[in-house]
Amino acid sequence: MSARSDAAARGRPGGMDIARHFLAFFQERGHVVVPSASLVPAGDPTLLFTNAGMVQFKDVFLGLERRSYARAATVQRCLRVSGKHNDLETVGPSPRHHTLFFMLGNFSFGDYFKREAIAYAWEFVTRELGLAADRLVMTVYQDDDEAFQHWRALGVGADRIHRMGERTNFWSMGDVGPCGPTSELHYDWGPERCTCGRPDCGVPLDNDCGRWLEIWNLVFMQFNQAPDGTRTRLPRPGVDTGMGLERIAAVVQDAPTNYDTDLFAPVMDRVQRLLGHTDAERRAAIVPYRVIADHGRAATFLIADGVTPGNEGREYVLRMILRRAMRFGRRAGFRRPFLGEVAEVVIEQFGEEFDELVRRREFIMKMVEAEEERFAQTLSGGLERLAEVVAAVRARGETTLSGADVFRLYDTYGFPVEMTRDVAREEGLGVDEEGFRAAMEEQRRRSRAAAALPGEGATTADDAALAGLPETEFIGYRREAAPATVVAILRGGRRVEEAAAGDDVVVVLDRTPFYAEAGGQVGDMGALRARGLRVDVTDTRRLAPGVTGHLGRVVSGRLRVGQRVRATIDADRRAAIRRNHTATHLLHKALQEVLGEHALQRGSLVAPDRLRFDFTHTGPLSPQQREAIERRVYEQVLEARPVRARLTSLDEARRLGAMALFGEKYGERVRVVEIVGYSRELCGGTHVANTAEIGAFAITGESSAAAGIRRLEAVTGWGAYDRARAVERLLAEVAAVLRTSPADLLERARRLAEQVTRPQGRVTDDRVDMRLALTTSVDDIQIKVAKVDGVDHETLRSVGDRLRGRNGSGVFVAAGVVNGRVNLVVMVTPDLHARGVRADALIHALTSRLGGSGGGRPELAQGGGKDPARLEEVLRAVPSEVRRLLGQTP
Repeated sequence: MSARSDAAARGRPGGMDIARHFLAFFQERGHVVVPSASLVPAGDPTLLFTNAGMVQFKDVFLGLERRSYARAATVQRCLRVSGKHNDLETVGPSPRHHTLFFMLGNFSFGDYFKREAIAYAWEFVTRELGLAADRLVMTVYQDDDEAFQHWRALGVGADRIHRMGERTNFWSMGDVGPCGPTSELHYDWGPERCTCGRPDCGVPLDNDCGRWLEIWNLVFMQFNQAPDGTRTRLPRPGVDTGMGLERIAAVVQDAPTNYDTDLFAPVMDRVQRLLGHTDAERRAAIVPYRVIADHGRAATFLIADGVTPGNEGREYVLRMILRRAMRFGRRAGFRRPFLGEVAEVVIEQFGEEFDELVRRREFIMKMVEAEEERFAQTLSGGLERLAEVVAAVRARGETTLSGADVFRLYDTYGFPVEMTRDVAREEGLGVDEEGFRAAMEEQRRRSRAAAALPGEGATTADDAALAGLPETEFIGYRREAAPATVVAILRGGRRVEEAAAGDDVVVVLDRTPFYAEAGGQVGDMGALRARGLRVDVTDTRRLAPGVTGHLGRVVSGRLRVGQRVRATIDADRRAAIRRNHTATHLLHKALQEVLGEHALQRGSLVAPDRLRFDFTHTGPLSPQQREAIERRVYEQVLEARPVRARLTSLDEARRLGAMALFGEKYGERVRVVEIVGYSRELCGGTHVANTAEIGAFAITGESSAAAGIRRLEAVTGWGAYDRARAVERLLAEVAAVLRTSPADLLERARRLAEQVTRPQGRVTDDRVDMRLALTTSVDDIQIKVAKVDGVDHETLRSVGDRLRGRNGSGVFVAAGVVNGRVNLVVMVTPDLHARGVRADALIHALTSRLGGSGGGRPELAQGGGKDPARLEEVLRAVPSEVRRLLGQTP
């Protein structure tokens, strides 16, 4: 019997029943139920993931944001992958630690404080959940007599309230800011669960004994901490509490571990059925079962929240979670893909409470299956090679894997270092971390020879220069010019009272029609004018929240603080930007109509001459899909749909179905841009009044922006007209060269192609003995490698062309040995150059391994080497070199 059915049979509430009960309990006590935020923190670059319930309220506690309510309750999905108990390798062996978990929390923003928070917690666990009072033990901060007395007033004996130190019972947001004492509720499983063996076993030992389980932490934000460590009382103290759903479910359901609750049982039951295991076999493989259940759940929620597997940041974490699940799946007995089945169970189990799982089901399944397929070959080969390394270490009587071996596994076989550490630990071996880091640094040193792309210049200002600046009123939705007052001038990053002709400045006005760069839309350009004065504005940026900076140069006259000027934007440029911005909204909706709801925006550029749109999707668009998307946009342009914007509450915008953008942070009041009868999005940008103003729309290119992220580029209005004329001219010129008409150009090209591919000379398909040495992929980049001995570079280029064939994107390498020397040719399609994968850089890396050299262009390069014996090894290293060029870090 599964934990779900077993809990029901014993009359115990399920995990999500507890969550719903929690929200109802606090709603009855005046709390507003706030939906769970995404796992990707909005507008907070300090966090990889939402790791606590208070993250979405951080600015409220800091005093930077006000809400319409003073009490809130949430069931927040959280993810932790580092810290005291949450390194990935602890998940599985530990019975109570997870990557993804649900945090039940109640919050007070300057409303109630310790007495009420403690009373609510006591009432919920003892009366609502029915926990025995004599099983509960409390802790308070060492000098928090107030919290101590509140517990005593509820009838809790003094012997069950322990005073603890700052390490366990004082919380702070960082070195400065809100902080305060905490009070924890611990559950006593009984002496039979004791694992420390101490006669004085108890909560104060803080030794992770299995007898004691912390179930609820009440944080009392009471002080503000200054940089020197001094603490002053906050005028409006707050409360932030967190109770792990998995832990309280284990207690309520009397489950031996969190994994024995109904929150994990459905996945583990499905895994058992897929493997055909008996209950005894399941118990014997309990660690793999736990890893699969935990990691499968985490990956499903991460992908639903817009994270895709990749090589940096949170994308890399997702990749490691999926790949660790795959490795433990192999240990459990899987020899075929299985994570899609796991994701399906997670969606079925939690889809009612988290509807994004259901709405993005198709994309989640595609992502999981693609990553599993991508890593299958690497996993098999890497594990075999790692087993050989482990055996060699044991044969030498050593206990540590060398840094060189670990790096070689990563560099040559693509085997993640995290996984190597995991396996080494299971085998009782260590890893030479310093040696591995040294090998990685040497690789980076070699890669620095590649040319760096120039970065955009930026105007910066220190905090002192921005201190006290008032917010700038934006009036540019309806006005293109307006009088304004200069409130600040920055020159060289510092505040000045005036600036003269020739000075580069940043000007802050009290009001402005200039739009500051945000949400992918570039900043406005224009001029500031007064009698005898002209400042040319070349960019507009947000210097601080609500403060707009006009970047430019004083062309004539003197600019002074307090001066009245007329601020005028470049109206034609703004009109082009408006067309492109509204077109991105049409494109976003069209992508979802053609590809599915998973096609969510992941980035954009809205410039006057073009637009760029990144979105989640697993592979290139087919010609039919691209045509359908373009047609859908055109239909809305021809429909002449009105475009309207209005301010509303965030809750109302969600009820209206307005799309919010990935990673964006929104306040309680939001601006909704509606293309009437077609789409609604939260957006602060500038737009046309009617889709007919867009005039024309054309997709100009498609490429891969990252694994699982596609990029479309397009033009509108005059840009689309100019492109159509350019294509028309090109066709006419090509037709003239081929002595035919544009109408007959295709037939003429076909005849020429037949002539070119007709057997002639020594380079033909049937006379070259080509052996495909490798076909694989790195992220979504296709890699094909062929070995052809006894031919020159010209023939290898023909082989490269054959490898490329009809493939629209990829890396293609042809190599061979002739007269004791290695010849190589590398081809890289243009869409990969911007991601750092260039033929000239790759040829340099490969030939240097062969003791030779090479060169060429980003799309085609050739070279040679003096060491034919290493050719096979070098060809196997092509994927790792592509990873290096992509910037993947272990």
